Amino acid sequence: MHRRFDAIICDIDGCLGPESAAPLDADALATIARHNVLAESRGDRPVLTLCSGRPQPFVECLCRLLSNTSVPCIAEMGVWVFDPRTQGFHLDPAISPEHLGAVREATRWVEKDLCPQGVVIQPGKTASISLWHPRKQTLWEFKPRLIDTFAREGWPLRVSSTVAWINCDLAHVNKDTGISRVLGMTGLRRERLAGIGDTLGDLAIRNSVAWFGCPSNAVPELRERADYVSPLPEVEGVVDILGRLSEAG
Repeated sequence: MHRRFDAIICDIDGCLGPESAAPLDADALATIARHNVLAESRGDRPVLTLCSGRPQPFVECLCRLLSNTSVPCIAEMGVWVFDPRTQGFHLDPAISPEHLGAVREATRWVEKDLCPQGVVIQPGKTASISLWHPRKQTLWEFKPRLIDTFAREGWPLRVSSTVAWINCDLAHVNKDTGISRVLGMTGLRRERLAGIGDTLGDLAIRNSVAWFGCPSNAVPELRERADYVSPLPEVEGVVDILGRLSEAG
């Protein structure tokens, strides 16, 4: 059977796992791993790879769990590309020592001014800052202050929100730049890519692929842009989408 797509670029939070700290669905992830084993042994279906804001070690671990050995995955919103073919860890070359210095300065400010108020910094990130608070409304109230402080200090960070986090990322690095790097490393073409996402942060995936699907929990603004919306949520929806893509050939 001839496959229509060569790879599927998939978000993690809200797609392969819940946005909360609830357990991952090991059985569903094993189903995706079997899909990838068949994709790489038979060549009759697209390999599922990852594109996430999560730190590189988390993305690498999930990449290995899902038996993806052939298509690089994107971590930390484009900061890192992990290549399972070579066990390579590739920092975006557009990130300079000055950029890393600005992220460290901004982190120190957050530690001094916001952490005493209950804000927690997600561990493991290299060139970005992700913030969490047990009360989401309190976290959102810090957003204008973050934007104003970054602008005043000249730290080139954009501020955005997810379901439970505030992300502070280098303004010139994003999922789209990460996808472009993967295309350059592999020779994959956008017209032969599919994508899966659930929030507006995944518009970069939508805009980089020929076909896009969402689980049922995706935000309405993204569902409107999808070629298919699964009736199932999160990873169950991803498994459903994989089935449709595999049947399509």
